Amino acid sequence: MKNWKQFTFESAPLEIIDGDRGVNYPKQADFMPLGHCLFLNAGNVTQDGFDFSNCSFITEEKDSILRKGKLSKQDIVLTTRGTVGNLAFYNEKVPYEHIRINSGMVIFRVDQDEIFPRYFYFLLKSNLFDDQVKAYATGSAQPQLPIRDIKRLEFLLPSIHEQRAIAGILGALDDKIELNRRMNRTLESMARAVFRQWFVESENDWEEKSLDEIADFLNGLALQKFPASEGEEYLPVIKIAQLRTNNTESADRASTDIPSQYVVEDGDILFSWSGSLTVVVWCGGKGALNQHLFKVTSEKYPKWFYYYWTKHHLADFQAIAAGKATTMGHIQRHHLRDAKVLVPDDKELQGMDKVMSPILDKIIVNEKESRTLASLRDSLLPKLMRGEVRVKSSER
Repeated sequence: MKNWKQFTFESAPLEIIDGDRGVNYPKQADFMPLGHCLFLNAGNVTQDGFDFSNCSFITEEKDSILRKGKLSKQDIVLTTRGTVGNLAFYNEKVPYEHIRINSGMVIFRVDQDEIFPRYFYFLLKSNLFDDQVKAYATGSAQPQLPIRDIKRLEFLLPSIHEQRAIAGILGALDDKIELNRRMNRTLESMARAVFRQWFVESENDWEEKSLDEIADFLNGLALQKFPASEGEEYLPVIKIAQLRTNNTESADRASTDIPSQYVVEDGDILFSWSGSLTVVVWCGGKGALNQHLFKVTSEKYPKWFYYYWTKHHLADFQAIAAGKATTMGHIQRHHLRDAKVLVPDDKELQGMDKVMSPILDKIIVNEKESRTLASLRDSLLPKLMRGEVRVKSSER
C-alpha cells in the first residue's frame, strides 16, 4: 500500500452535507405524488441503492427556500437514522434532476481532483466502512450516526489513477448486475401482461379448478429440530427474511439430513403464507424450507402456470391475512381451495408454454448470474480497498 494516504472523514478532501432542518423543512401537507423536486424518504435509499417505487415531491417554490441538502451529480447519500448505513450514488442514470435528502441522511461530495466518486461509493459499501459505522451507531430503538461521529471514521486512499482502475473493475460487475435487474423487470412485466391477457381479459370456456388442484403446496419444517452439527456440512434455513433478500447470508443452519422434498433449489417457487405474504422464484442458492413457507410444485403443469396463478391470488390472500387481527396474519389451506384458476386444454397450454417458459427460464438464469457476480464483487471489494489485490492503472 505504498503511497496510499490515510484520512479521517474530517481531514479528507470531501464535504459532509446535512439536510435542511430549519423552519422551512417540508410538512406532510407539502408532499405530492409528482412535482419539481424529489424529496427522499427512508424507503428511497436501500441496501441496493436508490429505489424510486414510492416517491414524494415538493414544489419548485418550496425547493427554493430550503438552504441545504440538495444533491449534485456524483454525490453519495448515506442514511444516518433508523436503518443506518444504506447508500445510493447519484449518477447520470438517476432520472431526476432535482433531489433533496431528508433529515435522516447526509450527502458526501468529494473533491473530484483527489477522489474518484465511484471509487468512494465502493469504499463506503465495503466492510472497512460498514464495520466502523456499526461501532459508532448509537441508540437501540432508533440507531443514529451523527456527523460528529462520521468525521472520526478513517479510510485509506490510493492515487486517483488507481482509484479509477479499481472502480472500473467493481463498476463493470455492478453494471452487469444492474443490467440483469433491468432485464428481469422487463421480462417479468412481459410475462404478467401475457398472463393477464390470456387468463383475465379474454373470455373463454376453459375448465375451472382450485389452486391446490394444479399444484402441491408443501409446508416447511420446524428446522430448529434439525440443527446442523458443528463443523459439518449444513443447509442455510430459508425463512421469510431470506425471501425478502433472495439470499441466505446470516441465515440459520440446518442439518443436511432432512427429507429431500424440503430441500430448496434455485428456480423453486416459494410462497410465504404467514406474516408477510409473498411469492417468489427463489434464486438464492440451495437451502432448507422452514415452516410458514410453501414450496410450490406440480407434476402436471408448467412452473409459470402455477407461479402466476399464485401471484394472481396474492392480493386476496394478503387481504385475508390482514383481517386476522388477533393473530399473526396468515391463510389456511381452504383458502387455496377457494382460489379458482382457469385451465386450458393440453394443446393450448403447450402453445402457451412455448411463450412463457423461456421467459421464466431467462429470469432465473439472470438471477443466478447476478448472484455469482455479486459474490465475486463482494469478495474483491475489501481486498481492493485494503491494497491486498493491486490493479494496474494508466496515468493520464
